[in-house]
Amino acid sequence: MKLLELIKKGNASSLYAVLGNLFLVVFKGIAAFLSGSGAMFAEAMHTGADAVNQLFVFIGSILAERKPTTRFPSGFGRVINVFCMGAVIIITILAYETILEGVRLIRNPVSIGGLWLIVLSLGVSIAIDGYVLFKAMHEILKETRTEGNGFGIIANALKNVNRASPATRLVFYEDLVATSGAILALVAILVSHFTPIKVMDGIAAIIIGLMMGGVAFRVGYDNMVGLIGVSAPKEVEDKVSQIIFSVPEVTDINKMRILQEGRFYHVESYIELVPGLTLAQADDIKLKIRDLLLASEDVTDVTLGIIEDTGVRDWQKISAK
Repeated sequence: MKLLELIKKGNASSLYAVLGNLFLVVFKGIAAFLSGSGAMFAEAMHTGADAVNQLFVFIGSILAERKPTTRFPSGFGRVINVFCMGAVIIITILAYETILEGVRLIRNPVSIGGLWLIVLSLGVSIAIDGYVLFKAMHEILKETRTEGNGFGIIANALKNVNRASPATRLVFYEDLVATSGAILALVAILVSHFTPIKVMDGIAAIIIGLMMGGVAFRVGYDNMVGLIGVSAPKEVEDKVSQIIFSVPEVTDINKMRILQEGRFYHVESYIELVPGLTLAQADDIKLKIRDLLLASEDVTDVTLGIIEDTGVRDWQKISAK
């Protein structure tokens, strides 16, 4: 039962991506084999990498949802970063192989056959990858507590993608490349088939390989930072400070550190209270603030210290929005 509950908490975007890519990798693989197209080969390789990667990421997102234990009191938020780093290795290897195939086809262009199958497979790919990309955008808005309608969904997703969970970021970047790569491959194959410019097939394969490498670098960097330990974005810090200042007895925040663990946050802070409170009163206020912070879905751990007001302003108070 507990396992089923954890699976339900797994990253939805990566699950959609796994299901879509498992179907596409077979379709594209057959099209690449029958047509001899380098761009189609690049697309099959990319989709295969995506399917494996996002399966890893989905498993990692499930494990990251486990509650803290006595042995691991900080929880398992960074587990997803480890799985994403494994995905980066796979993307890098397949990007290298794709670029090599593109170079080979530029040196020795081949005729492309089975055009109808290529157009069909790439059309289906654009539709499925586009749908998964759209779902990933919605997941970004959900995780970052933002909203958007129409083109505003795209704008807000691009603006807030760095605040989303590592799994959602990986799916977003990969399917952004997958959708644009499928469009590029389709254009290159049509040009190679209907014009004398046969090298376009190989050029497209190289570009797709380089795009895969770009995704690997970006995702690798984000997850390396996550494994080292990174502070929360300014928006999260402002939100936490607003919650703390919402308690009337709080006069100042002496110090505060918010550490990001996956898509969750650990808050450590020293809070100044009005003078004259008893120890019991101060302790009750501390517990009240802790409960308010833990009520936020993004905060999983809170450590607070209480000191008397020093009379010196340490924290710039944020007005509630």
